[in-house]
Amino acid sequence: MEKHIQIPASDEEIKSLHAGDMLYLSGTIYTARDAAHKRMYDTLQEGGNLPYDIEGSFVYYLGPTPARPGQVIGSAGPTTSSRMDKYTPLLLSKGLKGMIGKGKRSPEVIDAIVKEGAIYCAAIGGLGALLSKRIVASEVIAYDDLGTEAIRKMTVENLPVVVIVDTEGNNLYETAASDYLASK
Repeated sequence: MEKHIQIPASDEEIKSLHAGDMLYLSGTIYTARDAAHKRMYDTLQEGGNLPYDIEGSFVYYLGPTPARPGQVIGSAGPTTSSRMDKYTPLLLSKGLKGMIGKGKRSPEVIDAIVKEGAIYCAAIGGLGALLSKRIVASEVIAYDDLGTEAIRKMTVENLPVVVIVDTEGNNLYETAASDYLASK
């Protein structure tokens, strides 16, 4: 099913989403990859505060290429999500509601998604140049020393993603294969 969601989204909106839904996200999302996740995780472990309000937020696992003249951002394709799995349950427990990346997630992350009422979405890898056209504003807000892995606050309009794991733990990567095989 196709849905348009304004981010941040309410818990009710998040719970209404199902694995396989095609989403068009508009609003504010943040970027973070491996190094930023490790730094946020370490900060929380030491009792510190995160550099942005994570409650209800979405994170896009993204390290964009430099913007060309006249562009807001360079290529904006997703990073492999499993690289963030070690840090994700803690961030979900602090209020993270959505993640955008590519690839499978660990059982521990899926359990945390269900426990915290969050979702995991995939952006299509290889379409970074096209996805960047859906980003209308971007600014580095933390960890500038990490270069492309710095945390960015971005405004997106109709960023296309697919719900892979929903709040009930339904996993499109598992159900799509079994549904396909059952149809044969």
